[in-house]
Amino acid sequence: MVRKKLEKAASMLVCESTLTITSVADKCGYSSGANFSKSFKQYFGVSPSQVRNPVNAENSKIGKIHSKYGKEFDPRKLYSQLITNVVVFNPEKLEEMLMNVKIKEMAEKNIVYLTAPKGYELDAIFKTWDKITEWGRALGIADVEKKRFAICHDNPMITPTAQCRYDATIEIDKNHGVDISAPYQLSVIPGGKYAVAYYKGDGDKVSNFYMELYSGWLPGSGFEPDDYPPVAHYLNDSRADGFVEMEVYIKVKALP
Repeated sequence: MVRKKLEKAASMLVCESTLTITSVADKCGYSSGANFSKSFKQYFGVSPSQVRNPVNAENSKIGKIHSKYGKEFDPRKLYSQLITNVVVFNPEKLEEMLMNVKIKEMAEKNIVYLTAPKGYELDAIFKTWDKITEWGRALGIADVEKKRFAICHDNPMITPTAQCRYDATIEIDKNHGVDISAPYQLSVIPGGKYAVAYYKGDGDKVSNFYMELYSGWLPGSGFEPDDYPPVAHYLNDSRADGFVEMEVYIKVKALP
């Protein structure tokens, strides 16, 4: 799918800064850098080089992403506020959060998941969590609130909200003996090396925190993203508390 290829390319341009634009084009299945740049600009309304150097870029309303999905694309939002000087977090607090990212080995987790029907639309996400939590309680899954992980497949800075995929998941024992049927699905969160970051703050800044990890912390970490979406381990009920507390897990591998 062309949209998915271009979204992957946009993420690689930001998060894998050692790759040339031509290399990004090749990794995303384009026959030449010229074809890639043309397709990229038609969709996003800006060129790959403007994503790499977004200082003078502006919100784009001329690409297909706007005409088809109504989404403005601003490449500056893909970068850390430490680079763009657009203040979202207290700078000292942000530096502290990024300094406290830890690399941990995580064992494989067996999960049951339910996909939110409207992407990252907040009410739909809450209803999805209510549904899978009630399902888990009915089956007697112990400590279900402590075993909640969200798999966030898409970046809302790049992907239109309704096209994003969000899986609400509950960890279950390997030998669970639970009868799982649609709309619930059985899967695993793969084991391996993860960068783990702690976040406590406003819910509407969670996407910004993800971008800080990918564009602010990752490039200088000695690691690159492995082929798995970020995972959020929720530690509280944000509706009751008025804030989000969670751990973000990003699967990584050492740079070659």
